[in-house]
Amino acid sequence: MSRELNYGLAINEAIKQCMHTDPDVMLIGQGVESPWYVGNTCKDLIELFGRERVIDTPVSENAMTGAAVGAAIAGMKAIVVHPRVDFAMYALDPIINQASNWHYMSGGRSSVPVVFWLIVNRGGEQGAQHSQALHSIFAHIPGLKVIAPSSAYDAKGILTAAINDKNPVVFIDDRWLYSQIGEVPEIQYEIPIGKGKIVKTGKDVTLVSFSALLPKCLSVAKEMQVSHNIDIEVIDLISIKPYDKDIIINSVKKTGRLIIVDGSWSFNSITAEIATTVYNDTFGLLKKPITRLNLPDCPTPAASSLEDAYYINDQNIKDAILESVK
Repeated sequence: MSRELNYGLAINEAIKQCMHTDPDVMLIGQGVESPWYVGNTCKDLIELFGRERVIDTPVSENAMTGAAVGAAIAGMKAIVVHPRVDFAMYALDPIINQASNWHYMSGGRSSVPVVFWLIVNRGGEQGAQHSQALHSIFAHIPGLKVIAPSSAYDAKGILTAAINDKNPVVFIDDRWLYSQIGEVPEIQYEIPIGKGKIVKTGKDVTLVSFSALLPKCLSVAKEMQVSHNIDIEVIDLISIKPYDKDIIINSVKKTGRLIIVDGSWSFNSITAEIATTVYNDTFGLLKKPITRLNLPDCPTPAASSLEDAYYINDQNIKDAILESVK
């Protein structure tokens, strides 16, 4: 049975069900009992599972992440929440130097089942130190999987898969999605890491995105079909690393056009990785050069008037589509 659930509560339900079914699952991080920090994603967890399994830590990103990695090596399944991805930079040593390498360096004899839950919290005049999407940093690292769902259904399913994964997964969450509503089954289920999804079929243009920009892309694609008779295929990556190359390449073979939308900077970005792969595999079939939509290559402004010009909006996506089919 399914019912409507918002994105934040879908995350909450995934964690609750995993903690109910597996006593080794634990949650550690900043503000896990504060709706100001984590919204409704950690609602009732301390009351249900106690402070031994749900640990609200002091503000020490490196220490809490190191504790989670150590607990995972010792046999727990750890979820460590960073309410601002920006300050997870303090924890790069346990994430990149330790967790990502542990399975390889132990010759496969030891694993680190930990989810690094990093929340993007941009906008609202918060400025450059609180508004960054840093998923490309983690996608660059061997040994780390990176996921970034865009819907309540996918958030519950792929977070469940990440918690049950034997090795480290970086869950890029986005606070802009917390009000999204969708049909979510009551039962526990998994969505496989590394598989994308066609959320709208089309024949003229392939539009690829993920996380908070995917709903915007889907809305624009539906509008453009009505207003301009452009039939746009929209692909939700869901997983950034590994990502579903086949679903993108097969779509581009059909449409001959590709637009990739990513709410981070363009240099060494997800759009660059996908564009390179598609050029290599479909170059002779492309009708137009690939379009990459990213943020301007500068720090995030604080003034709301500048934010309006800085972030990717509906008109940016529409202009890219029109240019692609011109």
